Amino acid sequence: MIALASLPEACTVYMPVPKPKTRKGKAAGPRADESPEVKKWRERMQTDEAKTIYKERSATAECVNALARNRGMQQLPVRGLEKVRAVILLFAVAHNLKRMQTLLKKQ
Repeated sequence: MIALASLPEACTVYMPVPKPKTRKGKAAGPRADESPEVKKWRERMQTDEAKTIYKERSATAECVNALARNRGMQQLPVRGLEKVRAVILLFAVAHNLKRMQTLLKKQ
């Protein structure tokens, strides 16, 4: 498996830093065995810009996931990677067509 950070055009990850958990309820700091990429991610997610970018997910990617579940995609009716890909691609085409129809009505 190839590490994302080793790729020349790696993506920038925006996800919240999990709340630290300790037995005594005290905040635990970064772990000593973290890679430099994880340390950069922790620092990046502390900025206001990163927090704003992450909040925008709710209006974009998370909306599509919610629509998929509302349209019956909680569980796939097929088995096997090829069949799952086919179902997901068909769903994506149907979603895009419905979205296009909605946007055309607004014009």
